[in-house]
Amino acid sequence: MSLNCQTLLHNHPQAWQSATIHPFLEQCKLGTILPSQFNTWLVQDYLFVVEFTRMAARLLASAPAQHFDIILAGLAALKDELNWFRAKASERQLNLATPPQPACRQYCQFMEQLSTLPYAVQATAFWSIESAYNQGWRLPGPMPEPYCEFADRWGNSGFTEYVQLLEQQADEALSLAEDRIQEQAETTFLGVAKLEQAFWQMAFTAV
Repeated sequence: MSLNCQTLLHNHPQAWQSATIHPFLEQCKLGTILPSQFNTWLVQDYLFVVEFTRMAARLLASAPAQHFDIILAGLAALKDELNWFRAKASERQLNLATPPQPACRQYCQFMEQLSTLPYAVQATAFWSIESAYNQGWRLPGPMPEPYCEFADRWGNSGFTEYVQLLEQQADEALSLAEDRIQEQAETTFLGVAKLEQAFWQMAFTAV
């Protein structure tokens, strides 16, 4: 079995589309998203990023030394991102000490369970999560205030380049993995796509 990140995207276009194209994002572009919807996303995404940071740390613990630089750069960016989320929540007078909703809790549990899997699977998951956000916020195009700041954070060219570096590292790990591990990576990729779609839907249906 020969597997890489582009093969995953090619083999599962519908799953990936559901992860990266959603009415929530389209309504952000149109400026018609409701404050309750966007605020739900912001709080729940903060909770997600807290656990994603833990996932990044576990990824570093599993990674070969030659992959450290890119993962460490991601961890440094996550520190800034968490502080940025806190600032945005303060501006909107939102309480971040909020229980995770089911879609968020399920995603966080999924990330925690990845720590038991081989590095190639973890690297594929890490790339797919970051790539989904990059494409999700970039594909709609320019967004109006106040959403342009959010779209630019994950849709900018620098973040796109970072995702490409993660893809290279995942591909390298997959190229050395046996078929059983590549199959786990593919299943995990599909899990990420499903959880991404559910996360957007959670925010979109907020009242």
